Amino acid sequence: MEGLDLHCRMILEEYEEALPRLEELKENVLVSLREALDRAGLIVTTIEARIKTEESLAGKLALKGAKYATLSDITDIVGARVVTFYTDDVDRIASMVEKLFEIDWDNSVDKRRLHQLDSFGYNSLHYICRYPGSEYRFEIQLRTTLQHAWASINHDTGYKSGIEIPREYMRRMNRLAGMLEMADDEFSRIRTELTDYRRRVHTLVRNGRLDDVLLDGDTFRSYLQARPLDTLNKRIAAINQAEIQDAPLSPYLRVLKELQCNTLGDVSRLIKRYEEDAYLLARHQLGNTDLDIISSAIGLQNICIVCILSTGGGKIGLERLFDVLNGHNSQNTALAELTYQQASALPFMQNNK
Repeated sequence: MEGLDLHCRMILEEYEEALPRLEELKENVLVSLREALDRAGLIVTTIEARIKTEESLAGKLALKGAKYATLSDITDIVGARVVTFYTDDVDRIASMVEKLFEIDWDNSVDKRRLHQLDSFGYNSLHYICRYPGSEYRFEIQLRTTLQHAWASINHDTGYKSGIEIPREYMRRMNRLAGMLEMADDEFSRIRTELTDYRRRVHTLVRNGRLDDVLLDGDTFRSYLQARPLDTLNKRIAAINQAEIQDAPLSPYLRVLKELQCNTLGDVSRLIKRYEEDAYLLARHQLGNTDLDIISSAIGLQNICIVCILSTGGGKIGLERLFDVLNGHNSQNTALAELTYQQASALPFMQNNK
């Protein structure tokens, strides 16, 4: 490369000879990181690695070539980056990295602790590492998605590239950086609080305190883990000695809310109140058929049907139910009519006429 002294050109020649080993090092680092993340059950947005290009290395040598005796003195000849969703996951992955690789603590830096006004996008944690058996060190950067996006935006706008940015624009960008840093922290805080909330819900459900738990998507899933409909579904399956096939019950959350269930206690009482009539309806539906596979949703669906008809919802209420469960289509009218006819001779309908 033009402008480089003999020493720097020798390092470039060493670089060219070392490329196959550097490529192997890069792949080993990636494999180690991915396997460790899988074992830990951590989900990240990006895992990537690169080898410094010859042009980039030449630029580095032109500025600082005298400080490097050989290629192995350059700590970021191979670089990897892990981008996470949450700030606290950065610390989890950092602990993992410390166990995977030999860390060069003298050259590693936690830029999150510098607290510079304009540093948000550069607040990544930088480890300088050595892979067992490799003569070359490599860098691993850990940062969040918002930090990564901000760093990319700053690079695109010319920040830290030698181009002077007018003070007014810098002030506005720094304000945005502060907002993004707050958002980063808040996302992690919300996740932690949601985790605590789910644990509390699980404890309340396990202890039978269902009236203390508001009905929502999380609490409904927690309630269903106790399989409160298994007994009813098994009774229905026994009508034809049918096999029960698992089906999602999440669509019924909206139905239950429309049936005035506000807590898990309301759901539990709804099941207990209508499960016998729901079984009778299923017996009327299946008794003259040879159906040998039923959905695990049949018990809850029939409970909702019986509740609607028992409270005067009629065919319109049934059609509304099927619209919610199946999406609005013309077949739901015919299905509501058929279901109404199937239920019309049952005792609970006679009592409500």
